[in-house]
Amino acid sequence: MEKLYEGKAKVLYREGPDTLRVYFKDEATAFNAQKRGVIPGKGAVNNKVSAALFRYLEAHGVKTHFLEEVSDREMRVRRVEILPLEVILRFKAAGSFARRYGLKEGTPLKMPLLEFSLKNDALGDPLICENAVLALGLTTEGELEGVKAATLRVGELLKAFFAERGLELVDFKLEFGKVGGEILLADEISPDTMRLWDEKGEPLDKDRFRKDLGGVEEAYREVLRRVLG
Repeated sequence: MEKLYEGKAKVLYREGPDTLRVYFKDEATAFNAQKRGVIPGKGAVNNKVSAALFRYLEAHGVKTHFLEEVSDREMRVRRVEILPLEVILRFKAAGSFARRYGLKEGTPLKMPLLEFSLKNDALGDPLICENAVLALGLTTEGELEGVKAATLRVGELLKAFFAERGLELVDFKLEFGKVGGEILLADEISPDTMRLWDEKGEPLDKDRFRKDLGGVEEAYREVLRRVLG
């Protein structure tokens, strides 16, 4: 298969005219790739968690690019044109948001907060407001409304899903793509792209790598165990 793209966490291969093969790597990065490392087994965990969550969301009416798992580290997806946006939904203050506003990590928010950042590593993925998204022509107003509605729906579904498994969803990042005028949830949903806290408030996500908390591999495996039941 032809390699189309290699990013920080995944490799994309052209499989057919309308499908891609996604390979999940063990490499980990943080702080816009200023910190790098390897988390053994991460790729397999993220592939399986993402596949399980894509299936769950599809079963509840959310359209995604996911087609099927191919192997422990690979999935087959529909080829989409990725929107140049990262969409973040926050339920509590954490990470850069807590630092930005001088809040204690874990401070509850009065309502789920939806933010956008420009998908551009060279610029550090800066925050961008909705008017700027439209003024720059990054997407249309209709598409943006669809992305917002889908993100809020995903938030409802995932929050309930993880609560049933003893995990609190603190925040998460999504990416969307379009094909044939249809907006689809794309990329991945894994401990790399969300904050999950256990019953004691301990992170079971990439924050363990970011903050040198140790137990990173064990945390990822625990998320997989709970997701698969």
